[in-house]
Amino acid sequence: MMAAKLDYHWHLRKVMADRGMFSTTDLMPPLKERGISLSSSQVYRLVVERPERLSLKILMALLDILDCAMDDLIEPIAGASSATKPKKAAAGGSSVSEGVGDLRSRRARISGVDR
Repeated sequence: MMAAKLDYHWHLRKVMADRGMFSTTDLMPPLKERGISLSSSQVYRLVVERPERLSLKILMALLDILDCAMDDLIEPIAGASSATKPKKAAAGGSSVSEGVGDLRSRRARISGVDR
C-alpha cells in the first residue's frame, strides 16, 4: 500500500493583509517583542515563500501576532501524484500538454549567396 502524498499552502501573506499588515517588515517589531530576531530578508522569505522548515517558536509567535489559528496559516492539500503529471515525449519531441502545438515557428533556411 502506498502512502498518500501530502502538501500544503502557506497563507501568511493573506492573513497579514487581512490584519492590515501590507509590508513584510511589519512583522519584525512584534517578532522582536517575542524574543525572535530575524533579518529583513528572512522575514521577507517567511512571508513570500512557502517555508519547508519552520521553528515552532516562530509559528507560535505568528499565531499570537496575527491572532489566528494554525488552519488559517497552513492549509493541507493532497500532493500531486506522478500519474497526473503529463508525460514528456522522448528525444526532443514535444508533448501535447505544452500548449504550443502547431504554433511553433519554422526553421529558417539560408541559401547560398550569389556573388
